Formats: sequence, structure tokens, C-alpha cells
Amino acid sequence: MRLKRDFYARDPRNVAPDLLNKVLVAGECRGRIVEVEAYAGADDPGSHGYRGMTPRTEVMFGPPGKLYVYFTYGMHWCANVVCGADGECAAVLLRALTPLAGLDEMRERRPKARRDRDLCSGPAKLTAALGIDGTANGADLVVADSGIELLDDGVAPSAQPGRSVRVGLSAGADLPWRWYVPGCPDLSRRG
Repeated sequence: MRLKRDFYARDPRNVAPDLLNKVLVAGECRGRIVEVEAYAGADDPGSHGYRGMTPRTEVMFGPPGKLYVYFTYGMHWCANVVCGADGECAAVLLRALTPLAGLDEMRERRPKARRDRDLCSGPAKLTAALGIDGTANGADLVVADSGIELLDDGVAPSAQPGRSVRVGLSAGADLPWRWYVPGCPDLSRRG
């Protein structure tokens, strides 16, 4: 079942752990979300929207249920789920997936991945494996207008998700806003 807009219209720190075990679909490729990070806009110096709206961050300001895709380090795409109230800057970074379907296509897109567990074990890896790039910025996950959607297939979020500080940040680095499925071999970081 596709997630409804009200699922996303909450604080990203509440949405993030609830996204664990949901299924991201992009065309024929599917993966179970196993690692995420929350970004709380104006209250979060680690957020792209901390200093206000720019052309790059406009999608982060809503409506909730959109996909915010950005280019980083001059070579990688990363995907975030927009959360919170319309007009508020909030998002959840998708950090890692367990591949479920479309593995042949994922392997073609990520030929350097030595094992299937390495296909989507990081934010740039998962976008590459699923073929998500800047053309998906602003895609509406609720209506799946670009072939990208988030589904609830009945697998519950982790009852006791792992939690840590976010990865690779200097500003806001001490905030424990990273959640993950403990023991999962597909994580970008092991705990």
C-alpha cells in the first residue's frame, strides 16, 4: 500500500524511524529501507534548509511526500523524503536499502559493487542502483507521478531501531538523528 501524505506530514524525527522497513520503488527496482537520517530545517544546522529557502532547497519546504534529490561532491545524487507541514523545511535522507527486486538492473548500474549487499549500502549507492537522479527532484511519492513511490508491505518498523549521530556532518554532528535496522548487513555504517 502506498503511503499517504499525512504519513509524511509530521516531524522528520518521527517519520525517520517509521520509514524503516518501508519499500522504496523506482521502476522495476525495489529496496527495503534499513537506514535513514532526519533533518529538521530551521532548527538543524546540518540541514540544507537551515538558512532558508534557495532554488536548490525549495522542494524541502513542501508539500510533504515529495522527493528532494540533490547533487553532492560533484558526482553523487542523494534522495530525501520531504516531511513536516507545507512551508516548513524538513526531510529524511534515505541512507541504505536492502535490495528486493530489479537486482540485475541494479548490478548494471553499479558494476563495481562486489556483493549484492553493497548495491544500496549508502545514500549515493542507492540512488545510483535505483536510477534516481536530479530529474526525480520534486517527484510526488504519494501519487507516484514519476514512477517512484514508498510502500508499506506490512513489515513493521523495527521495534527497537538502532540510533546514532548522523554520518559525515560537521554542523549538527552531535544530534542522534540516524536510525537503522540493527544487525542488517546492508547498512552504510555498522552501528
